[in-house]
Amino acid sequence: MYLPAHFKQTDPQALHALVRDNPLGTLITMDAQGDPVADELPFLLEPGFGAHGRLLAHVARANPLWQVHPHDREVLVVFRGPQAYISPNWYPSKAEHGKAVPTWNYSVVQVRGWLRVMAPASTELQALLRQLTATHEASQAQPWQMDDAPPDYLSAMMQAVVGLEISISAWAGKFKLSQNQSAANREGVRAGLADHAMARVIAP
Repeated sequence: MYLPAHFKQTDPQALHALVRDNPLGTLITMDAQGDPVADELPFLLEPGFGAHGRLLAHVARANPLWQVHPHDREVLVVFRGPQAYISPNWYPSKAEHGKAVPTWNYSVVQVRGWLRVMAPASTELQALLRQLTATHEASQAQPWQMDDAPPDYLSAMMQAVVGLEISISAWAGKFKLSQNQSAANREGVRAGLADHAMARVIAP
């Protein structure tokens, strides 16, 4: 990832927050022919695991990625935060001298690590599924729990998925939030974006 110094984000809390707030990541692996494959998966981040944390997820057993990705190659997971088109019309400086062009603001975190497949229908997989459920059902008035499903149905569903652990080896964050613009131009961007999510994260 091209990473100019003024857009580089290294604060672990900021990186972890983007992943927690945007848990649907793009997992990039290799297929049997060595070609890249991208899968969209919801992840759980456990930042206190090992030196750099770990990511947990699951895929359908029918998905070949858990069998064919080379054991000696790392995987890459991409998480995306707010993003928006930025019009030069929002810059006060454009009215002064016209030296302004469009751009795009965004925040992205890339995580590299080593993939491990959990044992089929294991207590580890069941714990992961319960943790995923509890995390994403937390906002519901009456959170659904795995035990709400009939035991035989739940057992069949567990047989149909494979748990994944990615031990993280490196983090990279790029938060392109108008840091290279003047304070007046940044304020113009905030006003132009109005109630867009990007307006709340523009550099102060």
